[in-house]
Amino acid sequence: MATLNDIAVAATINILTAFAFFVTFAILRIQPCNDRVYFPKWYLKGLRNSPLRSGAFVNRFVNLDFRSYLRFLNWMPAALRMPEPELIDHAGLDSAVYLRIYWTGLKIFVPIALLAFSIMVPVNWTNDTLEHSNLTYSDVDKLSISNVPTGSPRFWTHLVMAYIFSFWTCYVLKKEYEVVATMRLHFLASERRRPDQFTVIVRNVPPDPDESVLELVEHFFLVNHPDHFLGFQAVHNANKLSTLVEKKKKMHNWLDYYQLKYSRDPSRRPTLKTGWLGLWGNTVDAIDFYTSKIEKLANEISVERKATTSDSKYVMPAAFVSFKTRWAAAVCAQTQQTRNPTVWLTEWAPEPRDVYWDNLAIPYVALAVRKLIIGVAFFFLTFFFMIPIALVQSLANIEGIEKAVPFLKSVIETHFIKSIIQGFLPGIALKGFISRSALERRSATRYYIFQFINVFLGSIITGTAFQQLNSFIHQSANDIPKTIGTSIPMKATFFITYIMVDGWAGVAGEILRLKPMIIYHLKNFFMVKTEKDREEAMDPGSLGFNTGEPQIQLYFLLGLVYAVVTPILLPFIIVFFCLAYVVFRHQIINVYNQEYESAAAFWPDVHSRIIVALVVSQLLLMGLLSTKEASESTPLLIALPVLTIWFHVYCKGRYGPAFVTFPLQEAMMKDTLERAREPNLNLKDYLREAYIHPVFKDGDDEAAETDGGSEDGKLQEPELVPTKRHSRRQTPKSSICSDAPLLNQAVSSLERSNSL
Repeated sequence: MATLNDIAVAATINILTAFAFFVTFAILRIQPCNDRVYFPKWYLKGLRNSPLRSGAFVNRFVNLDFRSYLRFLNWMPAALRMPEPELIDHAGLDSAVYLRIYWTGLKIFVPIALLAFSIMVPVNWTNDTLEHSNLTYSDVDKLSISNVPTGSPRFWTHLVMAYIFSFWTCYVLKKEYEVVATMRLHFLASERRRPDQFTVIVRNVPPDPDESVLELVEHFFLVNHPDHFLGFQAVHNANKLSTLVEKKKKMHNWLDYYQLKYSRDPSRRPTLKTGWLGLWGNTVDAIDFYTSKIEKLANEISVERKATTSDSKYVMPAAFVSFKTRWAAAVCAQTQQTRNPTVWLTEWAPEPRDVYWDNLAIPYVALAVRKLIIGVAFFFLTFFFMIPIALVQSLANIEGIEKAVPFLKSVIETHFIKSIIQGFLPGIALKGFISRSALERRSATRYYIFQFINVFLGSIITGTAFQQLNSFIHQSANDIPKTIGTSIPMKATFFITYIMVDGWAGVAGEILRLKPMIIYHLKNFFMVKTEKDREEAMDPGSLGFNTGEPQIQLYFLLGLVYAVVTPILLPFIIVFFCLAYVVFRHQIINVYNQEYESAAAFWPDVHSRIIVALVVSQLLLMGLLSTKEASESTPLLIALPVLTIWFHVYCKGRYGPAFVTFPLQEAMMKDTLERAREPNLNLKDYLREAYIHPVFKDGDDEAAETDGGSEDGKLQEPELVPTKRHSRRQTPKSSICSDAPLLNQAVSSLERSNSL
């Protein structure tokens, strides 16, 4: 078990690592050759010019102003200087609200830490319970609730503090929920016109034997939204076409590379081997090889493009439907369209940049089946991951293993090796597993579940087993729950090392951007020929909410769970939130280029996960006090999770609708103002190509130039096309697109009026 010396070694290592990262970053960021690496956002906005274009040759690559090296931390006040309204205009509401997660952590834990260290630490320290027990402990554990004797009246202090901490957390969460909801509504009311404000996506269009999907969509919305329907854009399955286009782009990159290589040395044509990884096979001319490959792919793309736009089997039972006003789009998106709630499903269309086209090409039922399969696979992945967690914990609890297996003592008792293993290795090992699996396949919710089960519960359960291995072996089964209850607070030492490695050094490493810098310079040297190529070589990245936010939630969970039982962990969490707030504010201002804007729609999830962490902390404290025989105070904790859940329901009902629906009043106000300011606005032209698949927008693709796209991909204008169903008696079976005779009567009346 880690002692104060072990934690000091770990803290020293991580502080030095973070400081080294900051110094390296300070040097690299002021070099002219790295300007696009550390300030890509300003280049993408067209507000920054490259320093490589002017000045002496050496000054274009190396900063010779030695005074700038002395101000290596000036980026910190610069990151904090931009006010929040300006930050929203610069980076969007998503980025600004994401930073509020760190700010919320500071609001919650700074007062809690002050109160805990002034009251809880003296209460826990002034006991000698652990000294007279046979448990494995360190001097750090004397600061925890484990050092309070069984049945002591001092547990009333922990009970009162649990209520105070919970009420303070709920107060901060309510204020933040209110602020973010107001920011979201103000942002939606004041933002510029966007295609998604007028557009809904309709899915699960039912098949009909007499009409195509295009005709079905047009007839349905002409009948049910006759005064507001503007047009629609069909959804095509262009996944195969996208694969071919991406493959062609890669071939073009290699062709550009070999052409640039040949231009530098015209005396020798570049060659390559056609075998695996270019290690064997026939030697051919590289330029001719890739030219022929690109020509072949261009022909395949042309054929596939024509098939995608002309063959009805490529048309999916979904469409982007646009309306003349925001009010009409809001009504359609937020109401049920038919009596059958499983067909004609409408919702707000995502922002065009936010559309995930691969999933749109999957049928609705098939997508549900895939979700089920992924869920089952996730279940097994989560629980089988407990095996490496147990291996990590075996490294984190050396003394417990020494008592159970004495012959290993001579191997692991070396002071320096022991300190390195205890304070540094567990965090690295655990962090490596979690980050890799999360980056590859998990969304924020599942990643949070993964973190909760494996990092938190897994570390506690397996860690306690290894830590108290000797006690488990030599005691009766009836005493095991009491041993676990005493040992859980003592796992704080492991989480302290995890916070220092993952939080301190990890966040400091984020600002260094070592990988994007290396990739940029490689591309810049070998493949860049124009300014457009240089912009594409930049990799600004984004916040990565699906992996970053669940990681933040882990720190909320650790802080709330250990605030009452082991307050020594709180300062480490506060340092993490401070450091992360400054670093990510800098990255959002200068680096990250957010790919889409959801207007902070993720905040209800943030709120819910903090509530979950709060309830978990209350239940664990309740269980812990029950093992401490605090029979008088424990029952009073039952009301705490009940009150917390009621608070969550209240906040969800009070502020939640602002993140799900768009008020019709706000929509009408924006429509009225827009009509007054722009009476001649041609909305149809504005929306004409808003939701065309990106593969049809590639202007550099020869196939796009020859085919000119397809009218099916553009906004279909509503025209009263006569339906092919002349009567119900002539239809082989009843129309699935309608659930009531009224719809058929309306269609018939439209047919009669059209014939007149």
